[in-house]
Amino acid sequence: MRAEVIADPTSESRLARFAIILLSVAFLAFFLILPLGAVFVEALRKGLETYFESFSDPDTISAIELTVLVAAIAVPLNVVFGLAASWAIAKFDFRGKSFFVTLIDLPFSVSPVVSGLCYVVLFGAQGYFGPWLAAHDLQIIFALPGIVLATVFVTFPFVARELIPLMQEQGTSEEEAALSLGAGGFRTFWSVTLPNVRWALLYGVLLCNARAMGEFGAVSVVSGHLRGLTNTVPLQVEILYNDYNFVAAFAVASVLAGLGLVTLAIKSGLEWRYGDEMSSAHRR
Repeated sequence: MRAEVIADPTSESRLARFAIILLSVAFLAFFLILPLGAVFVEALRKGLETYFESFSDPDTISAIELTVLVAAIAVPLNVVFGLAASWAIAKFDFRGKSFFVTLIDLPFSVSPVVSGLCYVVLFGAQGYFGPWLAAHDLQIIFALPGIVLATVFVTFPFVARELIPLMQEQGTSEEEAALSLGAGGFRTFWSVTLPNVRWALLYGVLLCNARAMGEFGAVSVVSGHLRGLTNTVPLQVEILYNDYNFVAAFAVASVLAGLGLVTLAIKSGLEWRYGDEMSSAHRR
């Protein structure tokens, strides 16, 4: 009796596989690789000397310093929030838990421009708290605090969303064992929980930092575009481009593009070395 050969419903012909792969690569090349490559080509069009001279402008130096400062404030705040939120969601049951998770994803669905306008409504000169801030000589909008607040708003899901799935998958058995052996809450977190999520945490920090340094919409609304004072690197790129200083604009833009490539390289390195843990962290 001849055995029937059952075709695999997921199998495709060699031609179909080749066409799908070719289409995917073509999309990546046209929409990602080609634009990014053009940025570096334009930045280096007039040579390395002109490229590095683009960073000698005082306004550009100020923009870089401000961007680093904002990221240095916003990223640690997001780490604290991400650890606390993921711990609460993964380890405890409480009323409104699903709604809390939904709120964490809110910045992904709200336009960055809208988030910036929210802070203008609250802390602007004509905002709800504007008169009180003016009376106490405090300035949030068009100053560093407003830029930090807007950056935190658009970046705070990144760390939490990397940690929550991994902590939920791990459960609470290891923490309960540590507590039963006499370890305190802080020691349990430091010795048990944190080592188990360290690579997912690092990946979340990388994504958060890249977004913090590259944020444009929200920062543009709250910064006031004060040259040398409240312009971050993305805003400085826009100013240089609008001033027809194209080489400098692309040179500064290449820093942001390079940051993204470095983030991608570190991410790939982490996934290669700690593939199982990283894949668990991204399992939804």
